[in-house]
Amino acid sequence: MADIIEVEGLTKSFGDFRAVDGISFSVPAGAIFGFLGPNGAGKTTTIKMLTTILSPDAGTMRVDGHDPVREPLEVRRSFGIVFQDSSVDSELTAFENMELHGILYGVPARGRKERIERLLSFVELADRRNDVVKQFSGGMIRRLEVARAFLHEPKILFLDEPTVGLDPQTRNRIWSAIQEMVRERGTTVLFTTHYMEEAEKVAGQAAIIDYGKIVARGTPASIKETAKTATLEEAFIALTGHAIRDEESSPLAEMRQLHRLWGHRR
Repeated sequence: MADIIEVEGLTKSFGDFRAVDGISFSVPAGAIFGFLGPNGAGKTTTIKMLTTILSPDAGTMRVDGHDPVREPLEVRRSFGIVFQDSSVDSELTAFENMELHGILYGVPARGRKERIERLLSFVELADRRNDVVKQFSGGMIRRLEVARAFLHEPKILFLDEPTVGLDPQTRNRIWSAIQEMVRERGTTVLFTTHYMEEAEKVAGQAAIIDYGKIVARGTPASIKETAKTATLEEAFIALTGHAIRDEESSPLAEMRQLHRLWGHRR
């Protein structure tokens, strides 16, 4: 299976701090790929580069065959994003949030309403389509964001902590919806999470990044075998240590920045 994301020697520094240090990995088309690491390890910086928000200092990237630096518009058309922090407008209804996203991403007016209705039904929000989002629970908002990310039918979906803070039932429901979308459409998913049992369950392949470097890569089973542990969580701790890390920057600001890029450069 061909790789839809290719990263080679990717490097990014902020002053004297090297956030991403020459990493290389690839993601096959149609895969669910876990990009794992402690806070501050370089996950968010890498995703910013893949999604055209940041330019690398060195290295190469290909996203759906395009260079995020030289072909940002083509890359943006290929992906959808669900960030950890909510980026929906709480004063709009579920349908209005979907409609706004569709307009922003150039979803044709003809058939857009039907596509929105189908996705809201898929994530079990059809009966709440006309309710303002500020009335929604956290799990309902996250399901809306998943539906919105699929609206323009992206080839790739980036998920940054998509189920953080949600109860197990809601997490399972969200992942069931994502996995069904992957089966139906062949969408590629690159996700981050601190729930290692979640990553072990849903990821076909994974990479663990720490202090800007890839420290393990492969299937969850092969990573466990390398670390000589029984679970992926134990392997994660063995590979990255026990120290508590500082929080990474808020992804909400990055989502807003990406929307501004779309608005100015489409």
